[in-house]
Amino acid sequence: MRRYLRPLLILLLTIGLVAIFLRDADFAGVWKGVQQGRIGLLVLALVTTTTTYVIRAFRWRYLLAPIGQVRFWSAFEATVIGFSASFLLPARAGEFLRPWVLARKEGLSAAAAFATIILERLFDLIAVLFFLAAFLLLFDTGLATANPAVFAAVKAGGLAAAGVAVAGLAVFLWLAAHPAALGWVTGVIERLLPRRLAARLVGLVGLFARGLAVLRDARRVVATLVWSCPLWVSIATGIWLVARAFAIEVPFTGAFLLMSILVVGVAVPTPGSVGGFHEAFRIGANSVYGAPNDQAIAAAIVLHAISFVPVTIAGIVFMAREGLSLRRVREISARAATEETA
Repeated sequence: MRRYLRPLLILLLTIGLVAIFLRDADFAGVWKGVQQGRIGLLVLALVTTTTTYVIRAFRWRYLLAPIGQVRFWSAFEATVIGFSASFLLPARAGEFLRPWVLARKEGLSAAAAFATIILERLFDLIAVLFFLAAFLLLFDTGLATANPAVFAAVKAGGLAAAGVAVAGLAVFLWLAAHPAALGWVTGVIERLLPRRLAARLVGLVGLFARGLAVLRDARRVVATLVWSCPLWVSIATGIWLVARAFAIEVPFTGAFLLMSILVVGVAVPTPGSVGGFHEAFRIGANSVYGAPNDQAIAAAIVLHAISFVPVTIAGIVFMAREGLSLRRVREISARAATEETA
């Protein structure tokens, strides 16, 4: 029974979020809105969104360099497969699949590569918070006075997330600079756990420490942060282009705010961020920028399709080339999640 509890809860969560997203929708109006989207801008949004995966692959290579040299195509293919798996499977399965695929292709340690995924997410959070801060401090176009409740919520959420990001980065920097601390952790593991399990966990801690090696190189940290800027500008550009394609009056800098709200929606562990992504965009477009509800829903559906469907198709193609079926991907992701979080 416990085996089916988690999938059932995720299914119920997905259905609940979709119901909330569509609760006030006029389906005829939504369909009409979808048909009225400007094709040229949507094509540009598709190109921009596709570019983000190229940038991700380049950035990931910087993070992986202390572990071993990685070919760009291997990093790109593993990245696309990982994001595709996260769309098809719940609970961010692709985050565990990415390092496994790369390790198999390049002969690296999957555990060490997984540590770089955690760092990647931390750098992503820092970049998003940077652009959110820039919007709130430099580019706010009257949100504080027009929607004070929304402004206060965004500001509070941004401050909380900034605290988490700074604390997380500080912990990782400290661990990278004090490898003896990880040695203390391994000593505790060896004293408290059975020998075989302790040996396995000690090995994983050592490999994870290798993944933190990038933080000992200030130039590489700066380079990773620099790569994060065009990555998230590209993501914001795609959001802005879709909004403009549906005649939603969002200034380009307003896309930084929508992007930050979407990051919260994407964090909900549903397959492909279905429901959470849609409702987050609808809230931003409707409550912040005054878009009609049906128009915001239509734009959210199309933006989600542009963001996830092409990479999922490409990922399925790459999986087939690697001899990976969806069932095999599910098994690998589950096993890797168990090993990396043990």
